[in-house]
Amino acid sequence: MDLTGLQSLPAEYPVGARDELPPGTLLGTQSQWGWHSVPPPQPYDLAGSTVLYDSPRGPVPYVDMVGGIVNDRETGTSRAETWLRANAHRLDLGRIGFRWTEEGTDRPLTAADISGTAQTLDLWTGTVTSRFVLAGHQVTVTTACHPYRDELGFRIESTAVGAGLSVSIGFPYGSEAWHDAADWNRPEAHTTTLTGPSTTTTSPGTTSWQAHRSLDDSRYQVVVTGQGLEVEQPEEHRLRIVPGATCDAGPAGVLDFTVAFHPAGDGDCIPRGTTKPASHADQVSGQAAATDGVERSTAQSVITAAGTYWPAFWTSGGAVELDATDDPRAKELERRIVLSQYLTAVNCSGSLPPQETGLVCNSWRGRFHLEMHWWHGAHFAHWNRVELLLPSLRWYSSVLETSRQTAKAQGFDGVRWPKQVGPDGRESPSPIGTFLIWQQPHPIHMAELVYRANPSREVLAEFAEIVFESAAFMASFAHPTSRGFELGPPLIPAQESYGSIRAKVTNPTFELAYWQWGLRTAATWRERLGLEPVAEWSEVAEGMVPPRVVDGVYAAIDVEPFTIRTDHPSMLCALGVLPLTDIIDPEIMRATLAGVLADWDWGSTWGWDYPVMAMTAARLQDPETAVDALLLSAGKNTVLANGHNRQTNSLPLYLPGNGGLLSAVALMASGWDNGPDRHAPGFPADWTVAWEGLVQAP
Repeated sequence: MDLTGLQSLPAEYPVGARDELPPGTLLGTQSQWGWHSVPPPQPYDLAGSTVLYDSPRGPVPYVDMVGGIVNDRETGTSRAETWLRANAHRLDLGRIGFRWTEEGTDRPLTAADISGTAQTLDLWTGTVTSRFVLAGHQVTVTTACHPYRDELGFRIESTAVGAGLSVSIGFPYGSEAWHDAADWNRPEAHTTTLTGPSTTTTSPGTTSWQAHRSLDDSRYQVVVTGQGLEVEQPEEHRLRIVPGATCDAGPAGVLDFTVAFHPAGDGDCIPRGTTKPASHADQVSGQAAATDGVERSTAQSVITAAGTYWPAFWTSGGAVELDATDDPRAKELERRIVLSQYLTAVNCSGSLPPQETGLVCNSWRGRFHLEMHWWHGAHFAHWNRVELLLPSLRWYSSVLETSRQTAKAQGFDGVRWPKQVGPDGRESPSPIGTFLIWQQPHPIHMAELVYRANPSREVLAEFAEIVFESAAFMASFAHPTSRGFELGPPLIPAQESYGSIRAKVTNPTFELAYWQWGLRTAATWRERLGLEPVAEWSEVAEGMVPPRVVDGVYAAIDVEPFTIRTDHPSMLCALGVLPLTDIIDPEIMRATLAGVLADWDWGSTWGWDYPVMAMTAARLQDPETAVDALLLSAGKNTVLANGHNRQTNSLPLYLPGNGGLLSAVALMASGWDNGPDRHAPGFPADWTVAWEGLVQAP
């Protein structure tokens, strides 16, 4: 929302980023289920982008891209490849903002119209209170989102109610743009039909209107409910909410209503061929997701529901408190910890792996990156909030068959998890994404964290197939040589600086350690379930080649140029994100960390790189460096007043940075297996660290 508590001033947001983001990009309304595909002029599939690459096992087909790529934006790609990368894309379900009628003219609000702005987010109740002055009228807006339904509550108190202040809901078409979920320039391509009013049966005097939305194969409904309202459709794709004849528009005028969003029927917004994911409410509390016939509510019921949910959130799970520490770094770190818990709970706990900008705005067209899923969600298990990770971890079961076919087509066992996808799990053409492999052990890692938080046979049974099929691919992907088992070529490591030599890259340091740890962890799962071991898994895990060491430090990859000092210093993940494995030497890793800190291109890094350095420093028993890394002064480590980890003008927020910080802090506070036997071992000894409810890292 903007300073009005609604989405009234799209031209002002994002501030200072107009060179890359169009107005209104940060004022969207998004959901887990809201997806759309532009109809292609002809059927497209991945076959036209498949290229054979030489590998130690012979030619292997990879989904590449015919055109070039710069910063994940196509240059010279075919229409087919562009469509496959852009569809399905996440929808902006509607923009809700104030309008003002002056001298008979109804127009949108502008920044010049308002003054005396003040806005507060109450983290304890999950409500936002916004105050401003409009044409001499003091306006107070209370905004809340229901914790279990896709429903917003608004309470507007002002003498401006009835004097020209109204609320508008505008509906765009879906967009194939990298960063913008809304296309306002194609009104002919979609329909908006208003029905109502109808009197609800759940609250006397309450009335509802329904806007039926149709965008090609996507359908959804928007329900406006309240007392003393009138809802009109003055334009093809816009609703207008004004006080009705029974509304109190006197000195203390109030406009009180809810706006709820529902997927509708067989043509809902889940792409064809996929299973509609359960809502967060279904997973957490068993409460049914909102559908037709659901109880309609006024704003106060939404505010009350939020005010019940958030105190329960804050008083459950893990907590870390640093306020008794004199070190001035502690206050800033605690601010980031608290706000990151809130932001990830809102944006990263849904039924799908989240996009890197969550539900705030689109990045990469709303499609999510599975190599980032660990950074979005692993901390939920560390902070003993497993229920917030489970829905998106369960999603992998829905794409098992698609991922199995990918592995089979390449001659491998098990399942090969994709990189950049929508709900259907279909890969996107890319000269980078399809060559990544570090997302492959992530489901094993996250399932293991879930088990550590809840060591039960039920957890083992539920995620065994995901764990075992992930491991089967890993074992078959590694190939034997005279040195041991190796990885690649072709591949691209987590540090994506090697795209131009993807056909030659072998043995990235992090991935070698992740393969050994992941296969051993999968073998432990079989043992826990009383199953026979898989000999190949142990053979590969025990036989992984050690990483390349150049000038006393770990190289990023095993071939020249060995290490390019840009992007992620992912070598550090091999002892930081992961515990110590047989193929990693702590002293070499200590030198590697020192080298990164001394000479790395910080402008090319990403927000989760700083937690990586912190976790590595902590496991090397260097807590001062761990804290310094979390707060390192660098552009990509900027954390705004609202807690968002800003990266660039085109990425004004970046949730993997928030999630990574929480994982690092949990490790630093609660420790790790076989770690130092002292309280909060990842923090300096002279810090006073209070913590509870955290789950120790492996």
